[in-house]
Amino acid sequence: MLKRVLTFVGVVVLTCLTLFPPAASAASRPPSGLRGVPIPALAWAPCDTSGDGYECAIAQVPLDYRNPGGRKIALSVIRKPATDPAHRIGSLFTSPGGPGLEAFYSVRDLGSSAPQVLRERYDIVGFDPRGVGGSARVTCVSQPVYSKQWAASTGRPSSGGFERAIAFGKQFNDGCVLSDAELLPYMGTEFAARDMDLLRAAMGDERLNFFGFSYGTYLGTVYANLFPERVRVLALDGGIEPDSYTNDPYRNNYDQYVAADASLTRFLTWCLKSPTQCAFGGGHPVEAFRVLQASLDADPVRASDGRVIATGALFSFWVSQELGGGRANWPMLAGYLQEVATKRSGWLVREISPGYTTYMNNNAVIECGDRRFPRDTALLRSNVSIAVAAAPLLGPALAYGPPSYDQGNAQSCAQWPAERLSSYSGPWSAPGVAPVLVVGTTNDPDVPYQHAVKLSRTLQNARLLTFQGETHTTWFYSECSKAYITRYLVDGTLPPPNSVCADEALPAGT
Repeated sequence: MLKRVLTFVGVVVLTCLTLFPPAASAASRPPSGLRGVPIPALAWAPCDTSGDGYECAIAQVPLDYRNPGGRKIALSVIRKPATDPAHRIGSLFTSPGGPGLEAFYSVRDLGSSAPQVLRERYDIVGFDPRGVGGSARVTCVSQPVYSKQWAASTGRPSSGGFERAIAFGKQFNDGCVLSDAELLPYMGTEFAARDMDLLRAAMGDERLNFFGFSYGTYLGTVYANLFPERVRVLALDGGIEPDSYTNDPYRNNYDQYVAADASLTRFLTWCLKSPTQCAFGGGHPVEAFRVLQASLDADPVRASDGRVIATGALFSFWVSQELGGGRANWPMLAGYLQEVATKRSGWLVREISPGYTTYMNNNAVIECGDRRFPRDTALLRSNVSIAVAAAPLLGPALAYGPPSYDQGNAQSCAQWPAERLSSYSGPWSAPGVAPVLVVGTTNDPDVPYQHAVKLSRTLQNARLLTFQGETHTTWFYSECSKAYITRYLVDGTLPPPNSVCADEALPAGT
């Protein structure tokens, strides 16, 4: 089946060249999403001196789309021009997700390694969302402060854990206000989607071509609901169910806690059954994991000057980040765990880096601007307690640590000091939108598969592609999924109904 799909993609190149005209000239640029808002003029120049073909530009867009004549904000934009401009379809906008990741992650990856047909026929384009990277970055806590917060957290439940989390959340929020209080109300996804529509017009495209990963699927969903008539193709890999993400965030967080713990449990079960590939735990990996967390809480890994590098909390956070690589990653994860257990060193007890601190800053700020957490600490306490009980392996570290990625941001978002003027709350069905492709992984440790199922049913015109696997998103892990997505992005053809890809790489020796 895979070979036939790939062959079809090649045929598309030969038979569909005349379906999509070249991009409009500057004089005939298509309208943007808000009448009277000037379309940015993009002055492209090489991003650096490497000669790799990537170009960068700055776009001036309104800070507040309710007052488009007011303050402007500069967005950082990057593209890799199509290598076959005579047969160019247009621009393929992409978002690496996060939220909070900079555009170059997905643009440079797709621009160098996407199937040739995409690189030939699309300009690969991305932009740093407002508050991120080169787009007026907001910094709430510095790396030294963030590292100290992790050093004060534990991987196993401990006395005063909730109170510490509340204090961390307030300290984080106070820093956000000091960084750029004026920008905070406008950092949600609605305005990011409006930014993307202005950039679509600036690129000369009558309709949007979009490929989003994880949170990027939420950005694409919001765009589809604001501008359904302006969508040509919308591929959403790792689909987020939008209503609970925005309007019922504790429910959404609970699902993520459960998905992460279930993924870790499946890995530890494999570890038990695969002693030749996993030495960790000596036949009792689940108990060994808890013991390792507790031992790191009691006796943290320290720097030569005595400073705490990692307790069981940061160790647990790093483990949660490794799970998205799926089964092919399990032997490596097993080795990492064994290194911590026997040497108290390695990848899972490294200090939080400046880069990761920046990412977690961005992640929390955008989510707190989007997601409508009630300002009620008693309700927060109740919900995180329920989540921790349902996810006892990883839950305590994420629930009672500093703000950290999706479900770990509630302690900040429930105290968020800014208005949520850019939070889109629905409707979600996008009536009139062109056919949308939603992709979900059955055992995704980050965005549960059922969220992709719900998204495909929520959108009025969508089809679900299922990947049987353990990975977060599919593009990098399934040639079958990549072929279906590529064909869809080129000519809009959806996979057959109920299509399933089952080509996840197994651990070596399995």
